[in-house]
Amino acid sequence: MLRWSVHLEGGPRRVNHAAVAVGHKVYSFGGYCSGEDYETLRQIDVHVFNTVSLRWMKLPPVRTGGHERACEVPYMRYGHTAVLLDDIIYLWGGRNDTEGACNVLYAFDVNTHRWFTPKISGAVPGARDGHSACVLGKAMYIFGGYEQLADCFSNDIHKLDTTTMVWSLINARGTPARWRDFHSATIIGTKMFVFGGRADRFGPFHSNNEIYCNKIKVSLLSTRWQHLMYCPNYRLKSECPVAIEML
Repeated sequence: MLRWSVHLEGGPRRVNHAAVAVGHKVYSFGGYCSGEDYETLRQIDVHVFNTVSLRWMKLPPVRTGGHERACEVPYMRYGHTAVLLDDIIYLWGGRNDTEGACNVLYAFDVNTHRWFTPKISGAVPGARDGHSACVLGKAMYIFGGYEQLADCFSNDIHKLDTTTMVWSLINARGTPARWRDFHSATIIGTKMFVFGGRADRFGPFHSNNEIYCNKIKVSLLSTRWQHLMYCPNYRLKSECPVAIEML
């Protein structure tokens, strides 16, 4: 039977942060906390939780040697995502109260604790926050979020191939998931399961008619979205439809 067994205090007080498991440690990046300064640009903070010793540690700030090096370290933000590929954590998106949303790709080496900005090409997604990110093979997939330039919710799927560092927009067939932000997305096999989030009742633009989704939308990545009515006895099989919406 599943149960909670440990209660710890002393960690960072955060919401809308991003966390990644690396071995027996959890790396937590940035986030929002009432009362903290999000107008002054400063380095994003990195907290590490050791699941063996059950202790938190805050990494010291990165020493920067001039403006060029400083640009390789992300500024403090919230609503971003982070994923692990090999020994590199890729941090993307999020926003700050001064700079707004960001679409720069940052990379964090878990062995050296050094930041760098990989050289990327292709169709780079617009700056946003509240999106989701997950990994399939050597690729990172970004879904949804709130786009700053378009000033609307998104339901696009973007792919970053980390072997070539090329971004591409996935033109999936079928009826896509509703435009949304602050949802979750998880990959099982080759399917991306999108759940929850905030949307607008009438479309991608914010009209103060917010709805909070309780559906699960599934996409076979790089192929299509598809609907299937919910059945309590339905089980996912290899021959199942490529996308499922539970109503």
